[in-house]
Amino acid sequence: MLDVSTRNIDKKGVVIAIAGDVDLYSSPEVRKVIIDLTNKKTKNILVDLSRVSYMDSSGVATLVEGLQQVGKYGGKLILFGLEASVKEVFELSRLDKVFEIYPDEKTALDHLKK
Repeated sequence: MLDVSTRNIDKKGVVIAIAGDVDLYSSPEVRKVIIDLTNKKTKNILVDLSRVSYMDSSGVATLVEGLQQVGKYGGKLILFGLEASVKEVFELSRLDKVFEIYPDEKTALDHLKK
């Protein structure tokens, strides 16, 4: 079972908190939330992956699409809290060099202040 929720962080942007496995069946739900935010041109989208224990290529593709969409209007899509197994997926695909990835929300927010 996948749970996706959003919350505003002051005027800095939105945190998308994802809990559960992100796979071929659940990634469309994540995509819908990300695309809704990019359609509103949300400046900063922070994705909390701390409660995601599994992500397949469709989940990764969803995040790549989100990154491309925010890039069109100069926004940011930042990931944080990756579990070891999810982080490994990003490292093996070398996407850890493409995404801004931080260990926790505080570090991600601190980076936005710069």
